[in-house]
Amino acid sequence: MRRPGLAGLGVNLAGFLLALWAAPRLPGLWRALFPEIARPVWESQGWFALLFEHLLLALGAAALATLIGLGAGIACTRGAGRRLRPVFDAAFALAQAIPPVAVIALALPLLGFGAAPTLLALVLYSALPVMRSTVTGLDAVPATVLDAARGLGMGSGRILARVELPLALPVIQAGLRVAVVLAIATTAVGAVAGAQCLGTPIVTGLANGNTAWVLQGAVFTAWLALIADQALRLGLAPPR
Repeated sequence: MRRPGLAGLGVNLAGFLLALWAAPRLPGLWRALFPEIARPVWESQGWFALLFEHLLLALGAAALATLIGLGAGIACTRGAGRRLRPVFDAAFALAQAIPPVAVIALALPLLGFGAAPTLLALVLYSALPVMRSTVTGLDAVPATVLDAARGLGMGSGRILARVELPLALPVIQAGLRVAVVLAIATTAVGAVAGAQCLGTPIVTGLANGNTAWVLQGAVFTAWLALIADQALRLGLAPPR
């Protein structure tokens, strides 16, 4: 049942990589689309180098957001931590509500230009879905299952690791998927702080009035996010 989905993902990924390779090699196409622009082809950095930097930032941020969100979700489903659940939820919601560009701007005086303020903004933006999915998944574990585990003499740590988390995993994975796609789609704003990514042509194009560069960066950023969503949907789907 998965083969058609995997084939579609392979075609999508191959098309994306082919387009990355072809973009700087088709000056005639871009000049035909944007005849008023003197330099319609992005050539300042290689597209594959930008892709690597983009994925490094996005996946690094998603990993950190997963650790933070998972830890917070576990903490506010344990004993006294339950009373702090509204505080956790409000704090994570506020972190996501602040636009990443604003976080980058506020972090620049402390962290300087480059990847660091971008990483901070992405982590804050992506942690909420992981935290909420963790809480939802752990809360959904039946009380009878927990009572049976205690009856077998399992301690709270073993129950969490061997019973609760495995049962909550499908829900947690859904939050992780959202976090990864959000991080990949939002990494482009890091170009505002000088981070090298697929958003670099967008920001440079906006600064220079070059809509061709903006279009190229936007298309590749959106396409990459769609590929990530498709890959995670297939990879995290339960086997049939």
